[in-house]
Amino acid sequence: MKSWQLYVFLLPALTYFIIFHYIPMYGVQIAFKDFYATMGIMGSPWVGFEHFERFFNSYYFWRILKNTLALSIYQLCLFPLPIIFALMLNELGNGAFKKWSQTLTYAPHFISVVVVVGMIIAFLDPTTGIVNHIITQFGGEPVKFLTSPNWFRHIYIWSGQWQGLGWGTIIYLAALAGVNPELLEAAKVDGATRFQRIIHINIPTILPTVIVLFILNFGSFMSVGFEKVLLLQNTLNSETSDIIQTFVYESGLLKGQYSFAAAVGLFDSIINIILLITVNHIARKVSENSLW
Repeated sequence: MKSWQLYVFLLPALTYFIIFHYIPMYGVQIAFKDFYATMGIMGSPWVGFEHFERFFNSYYFWRILKNTLALSIYQLCLFPLPIIFALMLNELGNGAFKKWSQTLTYAPHFISVVVVVGMIIAFLDPTTGIVNHIITQFGGEPVKFLTSPNWFRHIYIWSGQWQGLGWGTIIYLAALAGVNPELLEAAKVDGATRFQRIIHINIPTILPTVIVLFILNFGSFMSVGFEKVLLLQNTLNSETSDIIQTFVYESGLLKGQYSFAAAVGLFDSIINIILLITVNHIARKVSENSLW
């Protein structure tokens, strides 16, 4: 084998996925069983699709599905923001301001979710928060952001954009580095404006990268960030903050309904797989870029 060194480099990644992603799939069968820890997976009785039917017929099914879809679609609508930001940074050249801007926007990515939620709670506190201080200074009334169902989605999505925007631009900036400078110079000589160069040269260059990342984004469409939702959630905003992931956590870990929680989680994963395959198929038909 001529390239055995490459397979050696690949081995740790393959081992990780086999041990932590493929072998645990053996336990998915508890979604179709009435699982008892004392009886084990093999000893627990089969119940078929009973847990799925219970979930679909429950009164909270449509609420958590609607909330999950609302957050996912809201987040997907902001998918172009890192692309726009990367194009803006690329136009700054190699000056000190560009490096300062990159550092400033990348930094929030390295802050843990718990710390970010703590900052949100501190900033939006109705009595001591800086946001409400500004509102009252302009003659407004304090707003109870964290206990209002109407504000939850905006807080969750835009805090996520603040934290991940700079980091999300890295791949697009790397793709923009592949733009042929001679092509840009030729366009400039022909009288193309900066905006025209972005539209007709930069964007077509990074379009394959954009399509691949868009497809991958759909692969986790239903998987909303569980940790931050759980930390921001309370009984007053649960009308819009109850999602599939928090429901699985509550059912499985807090209530001990392991089979039921596994069924709900499996339903979520199947939807993600269907969306991934569908969007990949559409991308392959519309353009020449796809995952497979």
